[in-house]
Amino acid sequence: MAALEGTAIAELGDGLVLRTATGADSEALAAFNARVHGSGGRLDEGTALWVRDLMSGRHPTCGPGDFTVVEDRQTGAIVSSLNLISQRWSYGGVELAVGRPELVGTLPEYRRRGLIRRQMEVVHRWSAERGELMQAITGIPWYYRQFGYEMALQLYTTRHGYRDSVPALGADGEEPYRLRPATAADLPVIATLYEGGRRRALLACVRDAPTWRYELSGRGERSSARRELMVIQPALGGGTTPGAPLGFLAHRPVSGATVSVVAYELAPEASWIQVTPTVLRYLAQAGEAGERAMPGARFERYSFSLGANHPVYRAAPIRFPHARRPSVHYVRVPDLPRFLRHVAPVLESRLEASVARGFTGQLRLNFYRDGVHLALEGGRIMAVERWARPERGEAGASLPDLTFLQLLFGHRSLDELEHAFGDCFVGAEPARVLLEALFPPQPSEIWALD
Repeated sequence: MAALEGTAIAELGDGLVLRTATGADSEALAAFNARVHGSGGRLDEGTALWVRDLMSGRHPTCGPGDFTVVEDRQTGAIVSSLNLISQRWSYGGVELAVGRPELVGTLPEYRRRGLIRRQMEVVHRWSAERGELMQAITGIPWYYRQFGYEMALQLYTTRHGYRDSVPALGADGEEPYRLRPATAADLPVIATLYEGGRRRALLACVRDAPTWRYELSGRGERSSARRELMVIQPALGGGTTPGAPLGFLAHRPVSGATVSVVAYELAPEASWIQVTPTVLRYLAQAGEAGERAMPGARFERYSFSLGANHPVYRAAPIRFPHARRPSVHYVRVPDLPRFLRHVAPVLESRLEASVARGFTGQLRLNFYRDGVHLALEGGRIMAVERWARPERGEAGASLPDLTFLQLLFGHRSLDELEHAFGDCFVGAEPARVLLEALFPPQPSEIWALD
């Protein structure tokens, strides 16, 4: 449950008060976020619209009471704010509650006073009260490490193509597929297609019916969080069933030089090789329409931000001549033993498929300040407990700071951690075998709930 709107949380000194937001703060919060998230003196109007959406009461999990604000009583101005967007993700198919802090900002003249730290403490408490086993956030390099986060979860892999990367239409001039805006009647099909794609990823966001309705029609037209949902279906004729959906595409509203795709899925019977050229031509047409609608804008490229093993990258490799290094989520796991117990079915299935099948024994992990102790019997995880006073000599592996999270979330292999951190040590067998079986590298595909 969200905190009561307008609840005073703490007096911070110097005339500053920390409180939850109210519906009456909507316009002030929108203006504040437009300023702090803008650049070069320009206001970020897309973010302002996103704030209005979150404050409107239409969002499935976020409302005014999920925002913290720091107000300067001398001026009545909001000088710092952030919020919490609750959602559900899955880890290897096991669902869990996740808290996503967002819209973190402070006016320049009020920075370096610990205002974000105080607010993060509040939303971490809210998240714990909601039963959320982890928090995840994107943003400023290094910054969130000071609040217990580690860059440990691959967010997506972005690949670009350009105007001249778009394949030409065949000699007959007939498009074999077409894309149209989704309607409410399409949402069950879209949800099924999305669920199929979610199985590729270690972690993915779980979307229920209210979430899909909100994605379709709940956001403001020019909100920075809005995604255009398009249905892909066979063109009329050719022996196909007219209008039968076989895929969907989600992309950001067209603006400026880039058309950005955040989701693309096809039915099992559809061919990625055959459908993707139509999708790319649609994106080019959308970009060119954006040029006509916005004087001075010029469409230059399309961008796909999807999981590293998404099939489109294999189906049309020459159409993506430029790739960026994968983005990485910050994650925080406040109660690691509880998290490991929750995802134990996934870990046990990995053991069952490995040379460690049926293992009975102990695995002690030393994080130097504390650690965890796993007890296994016949390949089943019988107990996971905090190891309060770890001893390196008793540990199967020693992993400094929060680097174990990189293993847990599939971001790095054990070999990569050992190479990167001189104080990462793995003891004798069976520790290495168990760690490599339990925590293999695996990409995630996070289209988070904004």
